[in-house]
Amino acid sequence: MYLLFVDESGTPPKPELDAHAYFVIAGLVIPEDRWSGMHEKLSGLKRASKYRGEIKWRFFAPNNNDPENPMLGWDQGKRNEFRERVFSIITETKSCRIIAGISEAPTAYALGNVQSPSDLYFRTYKVVTERFQYLLQDITKTSGRDSYGLIVADHRGRGDDDRMRQQHERLVRETGRYTSNYANFIEGLFFSPSHMSVGIQLVDMVAGAIWRAQTHRDLIWLEKLRPSFRAAPTGQIDGWGICRFPKAGWRGSILT
Repeated sequence: MYLLFVDESGTPPKPELDAHAYFVIAGLVIPEDRWSGMHEKLSGLKRASKYRGEIKWRFFAPNNNDPENPMLGWDQGKRNEFRERVFSIITETKSCRIIAGISEAPTAYALGNVQSPSDLYFRTYKVVTERFQYLLQDITKTSGRDSYGLIVADHRGRGDDDRMRQQHERLVRETGRYTSNYANFIEGLFFSPSHMSVGIQLVDMVAGAIWRAQTHRDLIWLEKLRPSFRAAPTGQIDGWGICRFPKAGWRGSILT
């Protein structure tokens, strides 16, 4: 069994935005037999560092002095050192894989069938689910055994969760020319509050690193995660570990 934890970076931009605006949904695939070890490593790191609370990408910003930030009073060097150790928990777990979707909002809205932030969110989520299905198929072929997965998302609010659950169900159950066959998925979409989920906290960090790389071309943290991305045999992550939506007409830089 493989668990796909998903979380977004930021909120889906609105249609009226003219500038390049990107939205990211990242996924972290953790085999069930590796989850416990990663949980213990993260818990141990928090204890050793006297970090109390959940981990969020935004807490690492140089000017984040929110009272709720567990790193309040830490200098940037100490914050970055802690962040690197968090990322090492992912990269040292060799069977973990990162998959993600990036939407270029103005290009997506120009399609005509994306008309709201909710549409943009779902279309970005869709490409992540497709890459998860492809990954499960790859693992099945390599191992010779059927491999199955389920998805756990960050709790966003009852209305948002209900709508997302219904969209997920239609996506998985309906097949057609433009829809993947999700033969390796189990059950529906599950939700967990981030402060109660190690997987959601880790993937929040992944989403932040990808958004930062795409929006500001700051590749430092993306490169630290590169060994864990689903990739082509050549090492390329575009189209494999990161899927752009929409691919046609993409205006911005491409994370390769």
